[in-house]
Parts: sequence; C-alpha cells; structure tokens
Amino acid sequence: MTSHSKDETALSRPLNVEQIVKKAQNFDYNPLIPLKYWLRTAGTLLKEAEIYEHEGNDQQTYLLLFRHAQLVIRNLSNHPDARQAHNRHALVQANKDVENGLVKLEVLKPRINKRFERYEQLLQDRDARRASVSGTDGSRIQEQKGSTHQGNHRRLLSDPAVTTDTETLAAGDNKEFAVKLAHKEIRRRDAARKATRQAGISKEVEQERRTAGVWGNWEEAFARNDDGIDQDTLSKQMQSVRSQVNGSTSGEVKNGSSRPSFESQRSNYRYPTVPEHSVYESWRPSPSPSFSDDYSTRSRPRSPEAPELPPKDYPHISSQYRAALPPRPQKEEMLPVRTASNTATKQIAKQDLKPSTFTFKPSAYLENGTPLRTIFLPPDLRHRFLSIAQPNTRANLETCGILCGTLISNALFISKLVIPDQESTSDTCETINESELFDYVDGEDLMVLGWIHTHPTQTCFMSSRDLHTHGGYQVMMPESIAIVCAPSKGDWGVFRLTDPPGMKTVLNCTQTGLFHPHAESTIYTDALRPGHVYEASGLEFDVVDLRP
Repeated sequence: MTSHSKDETALSRPLNVEQIVKKAQNFDYNPLIPLKYWLRTAGTLLKEAEIYEHEGNDQQTYLLLFRHAQLVIRNLSNHPDARQAHNRHALVQANKDVENGLVKLEVLKPRINKRFERYEQLLQDRDARRASVSGTDGSRIQEQKGSTHQGNHRRLLSDPAVTTDTETLAAGDNKEFAVKLAHKEIRRRDAARKATRQAGISKEVEQERRTAGVWGNWEEAFARNDDGIDQDTLSKQMQSVRSQVNGSTSGEVKNGSSRPSFESQRSNYRYPTVPEHSVYESWRPSPSPSFSDDYSTRSRPRSPEAPELPPKDYPHISSQYRAALPPRPQKEEMLPVRTASNTATKQIAKQDLKPSTFTFKPSAYLENGTPLRTIFLPPDLRHRFLSIAQPNTRANLETCGILCGTLISNALFISKLVIPDQESTSDTCETINESELFDYVDGEDLMVLGWIHTHPTQTCFMSSRDLHTHGGYQVMMPESIAIVCAPSKGDWGVFRLTDPPGMKTVLNCTQTGLFHPHAESTIYTDALRPGHVYEASGLEFDVVDLRP
C-alpha cells in the first residue's frame, strides 16, 4: 500500500530475544527520583505492553515486559523509599505483576525467535540464489559474509516497535488517516469498557485478569457493531464477558482465533527472578479510604502523586538574573526524508481500520538516538484550555491541566484534557487531591502524556521549576510533553527535555531555590516544530474537570 525507502525497510527487520533484551536493559535509572514516579513508570510500561500485545506486536510487548521486570526487581525493590509504609503495598503488587509478566515472556520468546530465524533463513536463501546465478567466487562470498555481518549490526539498531508484519506509516503524511484510525479504536475501547462495567465485572477483577493474561481475545466481543452500540448489543457483550470470566481461562478463543494462550508451555529462558522471601510480604496495608462510585479503587497499586507544579517566583527575581533566563530553543529545520505517501491510505475501507495492521514509525529521536513515538495533538485543545483558564488568567492566577490519551499503532493520541483539583496563585499552580486524579486516569485506561499550564503575565518558556516538574513526567514516558501558554503575549509552545544533557542535568540537580539557573543552555527543546508532536485536525478530545 505504501512505499518504503531503503532506510525504512531496514528499520522493520525482526530482532531475536537476545537483541530485544539488550534494548530493554538500556534505560537510565536514578534512585534520587522519588519512588512514586518510578511506580507510575512501571504502571505505564504495563499499559503499553497490554496494548502492543493486543495489536499483535510481540517484539515491543516483550521489550516492555522485560524492562518492567528489570525495573521492579532489580531497581525499585532497592530504592531508598522502598521501606516506607505507604510504598510497600505498591511494591508487593508490582512484584505480582512481574510474575504474571514472566509467564507471558516465556510464551513470547519462541515466537519471536522463530520469526527471526525464518527471516534470516530467507536472507540466506536469497543470497544463495543470487550467488548461483552470478557465479560468485570464494572472495565474493567472503565479502558477502562481511556485508551480512554489517547487516546484522544494523538490525541491532532497529526499533522493536516497527515490525515487518504491519504497514509502516509516516505520521506527517498520514494525519488524516491517523484521526480516522484513532476515532474508531477509541470508540471500540470505550464500548468494551462500558460493556465490562455493565456486565457486573469489577475493576479489580478486570485488571487482575488483564495483567495475568487469562482473558485471551475477550475484547473481540466488543469489536463488532462499535458504531451503533444499543441495549441489545450491550446485553450480548455482557453475556460474552460473563461466560469468559466464569469459564475456562486457558486462553482458547472461539470463532477460529489462533491467538495462543499465555498459560501454554514454558521455556527454560532465564528471566529476572522474584525473591521468594520479600521484606514486603509480611506487611498488611491499612484499609484504603473510600471514594465515590465514579473513582472506585482498583486492584493495582495506589497511583503515586502527580508531579507537583511548584511556584515560579518571577516577580521577586532581579532584573540581572532575569536576563540570564534560558532562551527559548531555536526551531531547527528537519532534514527531508522520503516518506510513505498517504494517497493509498485514503482508499482503505472503514472495516480495515485495525491498529494491528499499521505501525506509525518514529517521527523524531532523542539526542542519544532513542526513537520517539509520534504524539498527535488536537489543535483546538489549547484554545479550550485557555477558555477554561480565563477566569484565573484575569485574576492573574495560573491554571494547569493533565494531557491524557492512549497508544494506537505505535503512536500516542491525546484524547482527554483533565483539569485536576488545584490551588493557584499568580506564580503557583499545585495539584491537590491527586488520588482522585489518578483513580480517574487508571479507571479510564488512560496514559499521562504530559501537562499544560499558563503563564498569565510571563512569556512562553520553561523556567527551572517547570523543568524539574517536567522531569517527573518524562521519566514516566520519554515522549511526555509540556505545553506552556502565555495568553498575555499571544504565544504558546510544546517542549521536552533534551537527553542528553537536559534530563540528567535536571534529575541530578540538588538546588533547592524556587528559581535557580542550570549550567546547560540546551536543557530543553521544541517538540512541535520540528519534533515528535503533530497537530491533527479533527482529532476529538474530551474535557474532564475534577475541580469541585
């Protein structure tokens, strides 16, 4: 359907388990970052793995589950905050999630290696045919072996999220198609979640079965007739869900589905082991506080607090220091790249809009070479946010919001603007009642993709305090963005920390002042022009105001 350049094709070559493990272990862990942020990171890894698993992306599912196991067992269990009472229950649950993930890893391993070996065999067969036709001599064969070695090295650099089994799309050329895909998939997931709730299945049971991987393709029951969900349809869906909950958990699926069960045979591959005797096992949490019906608690660990939005003490800094503020990053021109055309995608029938069929390739990279998935941003979101913030802006008070969304076909779509309960001053916007915020986020199966806030009287830039706040978000997800709106200047921007040097500079900073300088001048950069963020006209989003 779409054409690929030579470089794009190289990106889609499969990896074996050993190569994926090396990538999974390649992440920066800093014990100085509070454990609550790392626990949210672990939860985000599981959410992403669940979506990639449902879309049939074995490679990325394996990478995320292995990274989750590595993070929880080898890092978080030894975190300085691990022995604090309010963290123990979350760590116990995280270790249970690891145990469930290890079962999935054992099933995924032979599938991944088999695909890799089949691909390598096809390459060897092709080279053998070429050699027989051209009559290649011994020296030529040796040269080909050297080329093969170089090719293997290039494959080590490929992205596990981009596979040969899907159609690879460039985000910039397929924004209209991305919007259609997102609308259909988000509606399907909403219908599935609604039917699950009406079937009388608690969030705790649902999450337990999701994490354990024992529902198989249960969501397929909700994939049909998603454009016209009536009472009869919901009734049938509820019966389907009940039958799967009360029936076998072997992972067998009707209607000819061949998706294997995660309860099948295990391999002897060595994964990180969960300690048999944990310092958390004997701990019993106190009863959780009750919440309203809309934000009932889940079986997953209590979500840590959101990164605080500390005050920016601009009026009190000297004019000399004001001149030393970090400059807004320049918008560099992106080199032209041959990308897939979107003309063919417009001809795709609606019933073919399946996330498992397509993969959006990375649209940008961190400074260290790590690929960044595309974030699709509704262009009207900032205008709606500014209208909500207008009363505060008139009173010279800051306003903040949380950008939430989901993962579809290796791209991130912002679909919710959540306004948390908050306390504001002219230079401060602090989230309060954060448990309610994350109960809502988890209950709707959302991911936190960043945050947005106003500078009522200041210009559009990231202050040192903004940088520290955003560091907590970017630890949870490298693609996380910070949108800054300066209504009095008619300006706005979308930013992320550089990596390196921005992330390490901020995370290792021990300065305690409300406003302090950093030595690095390139500590953050524009994420929109150019970057991994694309405005997608027509992308729908909801506003959820949690304020009293």
